[in-house]
Amino acid sequence: MAALSNLSEKIITNYLENQNIKKDKDVEELYLARQGLTEVCSLRQFKFLKHLWLNGNKLRRINCLNGNCRLVELYLHNNQIVGITGTLHHLTCLKLLFLNNNQLTRLDSVLAELKKMNCLQTLSLFDNPIAQEPDYRIHVINALKSVFLLDRQEVSNMERNMARKVYQQEHNHVSESVAFGRRSQGSPGLYHRFNSLKCEATKFDNRDIGNSFLRDQVPYETHEDACNDRRSKKSIMLYTCLDWSKVPRIEERRTSEHPFDSPEIVTHVYR
Repeated sequence: MAALSNLSEKIITNYLENQNIKKDKDVEELYLARQGLTEVCSLRQFKFLKHLWLNGNKLRRINCLNGNCRLVELYLHNNQIVGITGTLHHLTCLKLLFLNNNQLTRLDSVLAELKKMNCLQTLSLFDNPIAQEPDYRIHVINALKSVFLLDRQEVSNMERNMARKVYQQEHNHVSESVAFGRRSQGSPGLYHRFNSLKCEATKFDNRDIGNSFLRDQVPYETHEDACNDRRSKKSIMLYTCLDWSKVPRIEERRTSEHPFDSPEIVTHVYR
């Protein structure tokens, strides 16, 4: 194992020299494709690594990416990888992942490892035993909703709808029962009894209705009789004022020798 690790270290050192890269922090791309590698040394020192090519080797396990959380593109196709459990779940920045032409046999474990990759857009899993499973494509589309290019074929809206119907039946049932921002329980007539009940007309007592001259009145022979009857039933209105006509003016007060009384109060009664 040490010799194999040393081989990958030598290849990496030669690559960095050819690229004239002297510091680990400056390494953003690393091309290690088609080198016949069966083991790769840890790449933890390359903290800013974004693009990694490991395709075309003889790798069976991927144990070299524990510290490379900034990876955006990872090429692992054309290897002999039998499982990825516990090796890629932390690569949440991945947008492109090629795993085609390997020996992956457990679809559920592969999808569980990739489920946290919410940025993953391009995924290749063809030429693996898992790609032969029934409804393989629909299962992947349902599990990895951010993927829009799967096995070199764009994911269509029809496939997304099919995946939703197959794997999210309860969610579909709830969505179809929601109307106007709330859940609909069906026809109002089925759930609201007042539609089938006959409401009786409200009965009013005539005494509760406002005052009306024509209510409960016997017709009069003439308009005068009706007006007189109406006038007699109206409430009494009192209007009181002073009778200033009998109060002398200021000149009369100065010239007269007789005392003057106070003004007389006059009250008018109206109906």
